[in-house]
Amino acid sequence: MNIMNLAKGVLGDKLGGNSDAITDVMDSLLGDGNKADIGSLVSGLQAKGLGDVAASWLGDGENAEISAEQLKGVLGEQEVAEAAAKLGTDEGSLLDQLKTAVPQIVDQASSGGSLLGSLGGVGGLAKKFL
Repeated sequence: MNIMNLAKGVLGDKLGGNSDAITDVMDSLLGDGNKADIGSLVSGLQAKGLGDVAASWLGDGENAEISAEQLKGVLGEQEVAEAAAKLGTDEGSLLDQLKTAVPQIVDQASSGGSLLGSLGGVGGLAKKFL
């Protein structure tokens, strides 16, 4: 499974618009080359005191909610501002979509707490949250 394609699809469904812009946005917010760096996202959530939120997204149960401000803190203020500009939208609208899309991306990229695909040691990192 290509997690970055999954991420682009989920965000594209939420925002519509130019697929090249969505690709650029996903690369800047979640990217690590041609794959989504879900491990770094999960680590960022934990660093911000949101380990329980990350665990819910990784697990097979209900996804916990994240606020727009919390997500902005994890993704980075500058990165969110640049992403909104690339998509021709405001930060609030982008974050409203991302706070729904990002948990779905992590959830769809994981099963039982293990991230799918070849992401190195990230599967082990994911299991620490369960």
